[in-house]
Amino acid sequence: MKSLDRKLELIRQDPHACKEFIIADAKDADMAFGITAPGLDYSQCQHGYNESEGCYKTLEDYREQIRAVIDQGIVDIVLLSASNLEKLAIEEKLFAKSAVTPAARANDTSDVWAVRGGKYPKLPSRAFRSATIEHIKYGRYQVDHSQAHQGADLGLYSITFTNDLDWDYKALSDYAQFRVEAEQKGFRHFLELFNPNVDPGIPSKKVSAFLNDHIIRTLAGVTESGRPIFLKIPYNGPGPLEELVSYDPQLIVGILGGSAGTTLDAFQLIHDAHKYGARVALFGRKINLSEHPLAFIEFLRRIVDGQIEPVEAVKAYHGVLEKLKIKPLRHLQQDLQSTKTRQSYR
Repeated sequence: MKSLDRKLELIRQDPHACKEFIIADAKDADMAFGITAPGLDYSQCQHGYNESEGCYKTLEDYREQIRAVIDQGIVDIVLLSASNLEKLAIEEKLFAKSAVTPAARANDTSDVWAVRGGKYPKLPSRAFRSATIEHIKYGRYQVDHSQAHQGADLGLYSITFTNDLDWDYKALSDYAQFRVEAEQKGFRHFLELFNPNVDPGIPSKKVSAFLNDHIIRTLAGVTESGRPIFLKIPYNGPGPLEELVSYDPQLIVGILGGSAGTTLDAFQLIHDAHKYGARVALFGRKINLSEHPLAFIEFLRRIVDGQIEPVEAVKAYHGVLEKLKIKPLRHLQQDLQSTKTRQSYR
């Protein structure tokens, strides 16, 4: 059994007392950042540091990172673009004997089009889907639906509410259409909901309430067969998270990682989210841009398992880097600083 399915079942049986925690590595950044998704390759920047071009790892470098995470087997989900899913799950069959569940980004709304020079993330989010459910499950559109899927039967669907009636109406209409199609084709999803990516015309302190209300309102009209298996939302603080979790304990809430930040930012975030009711963490850049992603993942797991506190985890992580002779991106004291700031919107 996949660890995700086992943990979801245990959490649903006793959401208050269950200690299980789901960790996902979001390796779908190529659907947002393009060439820069795998991260900087410092060996290519010896003659001048330039984030604009020529300093980034390749697609094969990215796939090697993904293969290593799957082989490590600590995370419960690896989230991929449909093209990388086809390569690693269907062609290489890397998930066949692994407890890790593959998933694919099922839509790529315009606010994640973070290409160099682009201004799309600053404009109201528009719905868009590159991948089809058939391509995610089977790698091709024309299929015999009686056959077992080889790719993934799980996808991430994303919505960003903007407090604009026209855009939000369109986003919800597209989501409703996706849910019906997913149910017909035996496809599960988890739902990502961002804070508004543009000024929603309300005080910043009201944004978390705006998002919470939208989550409950959106799902109130969705019966069990069409509901997401869990949520992926920004961590807006302990109060908003506890409010959402307390309202419906059967609604499994996960938090997203956001920008990379310091190591303490990441370790404290997963600790606090777990403490206040989250049961899932989906970290992308925080894992991918770390000095040693596999060690980073190991400490994330140790934190949610209650084996180590965030500050001690940062120190121990630096100890691993020193042992492996890997130069840290920041000195230890700098990496022990919290740089997180409350975002007014997204």
